[in-house]
Amino acid sequence: MEATNYKGTDKMIFGIVFGVITFWLFAQAMVNIVPAVQADLGVELGTLNIAISLTSLFSGMFIVVAGGMADRIGRKKITYVGLVLSVIGSLLLVLAQGSVLLIIGRVLQGLSAACIMPATIALMKAYFEGPERQRAISYWSIGSWGGSGITSFAGGTIATYMGWRWIFIFSIIFALLAMWLIRDVPESKAKSTGKFRFDYGGLGIFIVTMLAINIFVTQGSELGWTSLPTIILAVVSIVGVIVFIYYEGRKRNALIDFELFKNKAYTGATVSNFLLNAVAGTLIVANTYVQVGRGFSPFQSGLLSLGYLAAVLSMIRVGEKLMQRTGAKKPMVWGSLITLIGVAMMALTFLPDLIYTIIVFVGFILFGLGLGMYATPSTDTAVSAAPDDKIGEASGIYKMASSLGNAFGIAISVSVYSTVTTISSVHISAVAGITTNVIFAALSLISILVLVPNTVDEK
Repeated sequence: MEATNYKGTDKMIFGIVFGVITFWLFAQAMVNIVPAVQADLGVELGTLNIAISLTSLFSGMFIVVAGGMADRIGRKKITYVGLVLSVIGSLLLVLAQGSVLLIIGRVLQGLSAACIMPATIALMKAYFEGPERQRAISYWSIGSWGGSGITSFAGGTIATYMGWRWIFIFSIIFALLAMWLIRDVPESKAKSTGKFRFDYGGLGIFIVTMLAINIFVTQGSELGWTSLPTIILAVVSIVGVIVFIYYEGRKRNALIDFELFKNKAYTGATVSNFLLNAVAGTLIVANTYVQVGRGFSPFQSGLLSLGYLAAVLSMIRVGEKLMQRTGAKKPMVWGSLITLIGVAMMALTFLPDLIYTIIVFVGFILFGLGLGMYATPSTDTAVSAAPDDKIGEASGIYKMASSLGNAFGIAISVSVYSTVTTISSVHISAVAGITTNVIFAALSLISILVLVPNTVDEK
């Protein structure tokens, strides 16, 4: 139930964008400052990689829960809960002297993102309509997708000239600004459909399964791919997925409503979103490679992604306009294809320093152009295809795809990179890690071509 006489404002949009950017300020910036954090805290690379993926993992595990709660107890309330968690999590990272506060802070920040992402999309749908909603969502996409470009550059710059902890001080400031800007937005809820029973069983199965998959991917190389613990993790992962799908299909108040996936447009947007977010592994592999293999500083590696930042920010609004002219499918296809080409260029590590630097810079530009073109049409397709009384839950599943795609994409890319490093040069390792992301982009393109219809009917 929302205040029907309230119309969304630019102030509300900017508040939500600032809130969404807090996710990228703490989550994505980490991929650009791995050597600095490792040197300062004295933690092992494996521990640091776990900490990096934990935020996306916990976001992905709880985002559907938070989306459903936002529908029932209030989308603004859940946004505020997320912003408070963001402040606490960032503060723990500022104070961290070892791995304990680092890991706790990253978990809290994952829970923060789980609250902010679906609740803010639902607020956008509640208070904007038609082209105005598409405009609002394109700005939301600037915070979400464009934020990755902003923080890849900002993170490297801040880490080099101010110290990496300042990244999280800025994250706290943005969260507080977001709270102030959206303070006048009325509460928004879905119409009550009787007593709500939470699916604790589904959540438990989901968490165990996701943790097993994540540990299998991130620690398989360390444990040994044929060791007993690794085999047990693989079995738990496979069985967990099967049991979860069976269990949820029989539940009335399921954690994930599989009925939503009967809509091909929603399914196509969500699956391609998962796969294209998995391409985020390119950022950590490319940034680590140019620092370790080519001697770049964090600031210099951040400069390489400047074109990515500019391209994402400029193309998000272009993607919105293209969608209004051609429908959502074409810009989603073009975006995935351009991303694939851009990432593939970064795998050309046999090239000499200057030429490779230019190729990576251009590759990042294409990467950003592709993501920017894809972002708004994909998000709007998911939002448009979802019923009004389940928009928080549907947004939660869509953003769960983003977070889990990001977590598994980074984990798989880093695992491939580090595994190959033990048997070959850092240059070959980078090729292997980046090629993994080319495969993700190709699968995303295929999923759009197969699943997304040429026109998406409003629900």
